[in-house]
Amino acid sequence: MPEQLTGISSRRMKIAKVVLNIILMILAISFLAARQEKIRASVGSRDSIQYWATGKLLIHRQNPYSVQDVETLERSAGYTSSRPLMYRCPPWALWLVVLPGLFSPYWAWVVWLAILFASLVSAMRLSWTLYGDGPRPHAVFLITGYLFAPVAACLVAGQVGLLLLLGIVLFLAQIEDHPFLAGMALMLPMTKPHIFALLWPVLAIWAANRRKWSIVSGFGTAFAIASALAFAFDPSVVQDYRGMLHQQAIQNEFIPALSGMIRGVFFRQYFFVQFVPLILGLIWTAHYYWTNRTRWNWRSHGLALLVVAVVTTPYAWMTDEVVLLPAILQGMLWLRRARLNVKAQLAILLFVCLDLLLLLIVKAQVAPATGIYFWSSLVWFSWYCFARIVAGTVSQPSTSQPQLAVH
Repeated sequence: MPEQLTGISSRRMKIAKVVLNIILMILAISFLAARQEKIRASVGSRDSIQYWATGKLLIHRQNPYSVQDVETLERSAGYTSSRPLMYRCPPWALWLVVLPGLFSPYWAWVVWLAILFASLVSAMRLSWTLYGDGPRPHAVFLITGYLFAPVAACLVAGQVGLLLLLGIVLFLAQIEDHPFLAGMALMLPMTKPHIFALLWPVLAIWAANRRKWSIVSGFGTAFAIASALAFAFDPSVVQDYRGMLHQQAIQNEFIPALSGMIRGVFFRQYFFVQFVPLILGLIWTAHYYWTNRTRWNWRSHGLALLVVAVVTTPYAWMTDEVVLLPAILQGMLWLRRARLNVKAQLAILLFVCLDLLLLLIVKAQVAPATGIYFWSSLVWFSWYCFARIVAGTVSQPSTSQPQLAVH
């Protein structure tokens, strides 16, 4: 009898949760509909307007990379900046903008924001499944994740970074038991492949050495489908993409990443300087993989690789740094399990203050082009290294801690 009562109570709780979620969804839709005009005025100032404009051109079988047409559409939605926001992701990533292109600018933003938020919640839950130590996430785990500054930056700007995050976490979650699905999940990080530049060569070598052909076939299948979709809408999409890159000449722009700041301050005329950190990162990656090749585990070693990839990438914004959320959460869990002295506690307080400072800058809507965020990737890199050092030997068998130091 007690077991039957427990089962009935559990079913009632599930039904109550479903009903509550439906009610909350209805209230959210009602709120957005009632304040549509007020919110509509701010939609044109968000980065997500580029996804709507690109998607609108794509589904009407026009050039989705046309600078002039994108600018016309963006200005019709209230965009006022002197330069249009262009979707610089390669043709195989155009499938992401099809859905926003089906709606008006306002509802495209609503749908896009819902997708980003769902991606965040899913990534958080999967991260707990991968690295957590209990049935439910701790409060500090949730606070760390949802107050991670790049998360707020992504949601405010409507940037694609949270989808990249979901792809990475899905890859880590599925690689052991469902390698084909893990390979398909890599299409999300391939939206901005340069951010993960250190991962691709290691993944290729690892897959070849371990004969993980299911991952390769999964990625190949997803890549073929995404590419076919782009060509179906725009048969000349490759030429259009090249034309946009030539017209938008990124080498003449200031990129507010660490590599871009180094170039902008010391070597403004030399574009190749932005790739120097990447070259150093590749050298470190070769040594790191070779050292750990016999016991390579993507769920642990992959995080260290990701942290170094983001800090050395030649082109990124703070919104792209949201892909580091699993590493940030893993570091937090390491520290939670460790015995911390006063110095370690003060260091953690410093990291919290830096994250809060970045949140305040995001709230103030300071433009990323000012370069004010360039140091953020160094904060996350330092956090991961600090957590790894302080945690020492505290680890779980499934999440062994990789050595990050360069020997």
